Amino acid sequence: MNLVGKRVLITGADGFIGSHLTEELVRKGCQVRAFVYYNSFNTWGWLDTLSSETLSKIDVFAGDIRDPNGVRTAMKDIDVVFHLAALIAIPFSYHSPDSYIDTNVKGTLNIIQAARDLNVERVLVTSTSEVYGTAQFVPITELHPRQPQSPYSASKIGADCIAESFYRSFETPITIVRPFNTYGPRQSARAVIPTIITQLLNGYEEIKLGDIVPTRDLLFVKDTAKGFCAIAECDELVGQDCNIATNSEISVGELAQNIINQINPNAKIVTDQERLRPEKSEVFRLFGSNEKIIQHTPWTPQYTLQQGIAETIEWFKDPKNLAGYKANIYNV
Repeated sequence: MNLVGKRVLITGADGFIGSHLTEELVRKGCQVRAFVYYNSFNTWGWLDTLSSETLSKIDVFAGDIRDPNGVRTAMKDIDVVFHLAALIAIPFSYHSPDSYIDTNVKGTLNIIQAARDLNVERVLVTSTSEVYGTAQFVPITELHPRQPQSPYSASKIGADCIAESFYRSFETPITIVRPFNTYGPRQSARAVIPTIITQLLNGYEEIKLGDIVPTRDLLFVKDTAKGFCAIAECDELVGQDCNIATNSEISVGELAQNIINQINPNAKIVTDQERLRPEKSEVFRLFGSNEKIIQHTPWTPQYTLQQGIAETIEWFKDPKNLAGYKANIYNV
């Protein structure tokens, strides 16, 4: 499939990855409809920060992914759906799991049921590397066992299974896209890299973190967006799941020290007990295989970790961007 000229819907377009993917699809020449979460302030999340030229090429639809009626309306006359809308914060899922089932499982069901009924050409359902849990082998391929180590990961495993069942039962043309630890400009403060950068840029010399032993496979957001597009254009990946990963890992501690060295070498890492996850819930190792996406598509990562971190730091240095983050509190 060639995406150029296709009518595409992006759910979660107002979010971190969704806004970058929206920009990428506009650049590719798609007719983009952006599904954003309805709110009474009439804000469109990160889409509000895009250029007027880009926004003029986007049809914004405000709704709620949990409502099948709004979803069906948004999907009328659509060729390809990129389904990214989800609740993603792990600590919040510990005390509000019902909302994760409603949004992540039922929301995904709403999308794929409408896609089946409306004969949508392709549906890309966004998964997460968290479904793998702590690595049993590395690099983690798409055949790795699923391990629900948090209510969040359980909800995403459930969504993946619902999507896979529709492909097997009804031949709905679904691909499950599984990005590893995406980072970059616009990422929320619940993630580790914005947590480190915002504390440093606000002058803190004690950088509060949780466990710094776990390793992560860090993927720059622009590479993630291009990975989504490459997977969408590969017909061989219909009915399959596909990682987007860098085939590498770095510990949280090493990552934090790397960023500290770039901003304020005098700063020190301190452990904040509130940020520690229950031991059996913490995912201690994520190191993703990108063999499948490289084998089936032209995609390869374009950003090294150093390049991606540098671009992310520069974005946060803009006072307008930094002002939107509360570095003095633990953002769940």
